Amino acid sequence: MTRLQDQEPEKQPLQQVENPWVEATKTIVLSAVLALGIRSLVAEARYIPSGSMLPTLEINDRLIIDKVSYRFQNPQRGDIVVFEPTDELKKENFKDAFIKRVIGLPGEEVEVKGGRVYVDGQPLRENYIEDKPAYDFSTEQFNEARRRKGLKIEGGKVPPGQYLVLGDNRNNSYDSHYWGYVPRKKIIGRAVVRFWPLNRVGELGEGPVAPATSK
Repeated sequence: MTRLQDQEPEKQPLQQVENPWVEATKTIVLSAVLALGIRSLVAEARYIPSGSMLPTLEINDRLIIDKVSYRFQNPQRGDIVVFEPTDELKKENFKDAFIKRVIGLPGEEVEVKGGRVYVDGQPLRENYIEDKPAYDFSTEQFNEARRRKGLKIEGGKVPPGQYLVLGDNRNNSYDSHYWGYVPRKKIIGRAVVRFWPLNRVGELGEGPVAPATSK
């Protein structure tokens, strides 16, 4: 605290020394409050509970999730995103957040066939997947199946404001090819760096190559 200019030092009352345990408690509480504020607004730590993103993310990896950048830009193809359970997943009693890779952007047609992923007819080069997908999928067929169930979904592409996400462990991932699309509002943030274990600290590698990711 800055000393008042018109006071003489010898006339100032002695300041009471605070108990060090009280001071330590205050510091801990303040740190916790700041951490909670940062977690809710800027970034947070997450750990990986399953192998659905192998080999990119291993079980018990610890990640930093950026919660700010999507306030200024939309998710891009290749981003690894954390999101709240969609309405479809909530019907199955899922409550915890998911982590997957963005593959299809709003307005794109996505198809999985012959062990490759195609976006608007163009194949993606994906060097990060565990194995080639052993299933077939297309947004056109998926959307048609939803319409037959009475759901309102138009065309054969990823709907506006929604994203198609897949796990890197394609054959062992419960993702969009099962339950559908992720609304933009459900996305919590983007995984940017791994901070644990120490021998694997760093960024999370490159995303898919081709077609262009700007949309």
